[in-house]
Amino acid sequence: MLRKDVIEHFGSATEVVKRLTNLSHGAVSQWEEVIPMGRAYEIQSITNGKLKVDLTLYNRKQPDTAA
Repeated sequence: MLRKDVIEHFGSATEVVKRLTNLSHGAVSQWEEVIPMGRAYEIQSITNGKLKVDLTLYNRKQPDTAA
């Protein structure tokens, strides 16, 4: 899942922080282009599938942290 798509869906990084558990604005600002897989699954769930995890984005090595 791409950071830009998440922020576009929610309208702002501040709204992303409000909707996700245990997440700071600083953590969102540190997300790379592809967000952590765990957060992607959380977002897929809270958006009822409007945003979906794209496993092809995670084939390359990326730390899977909750940040």
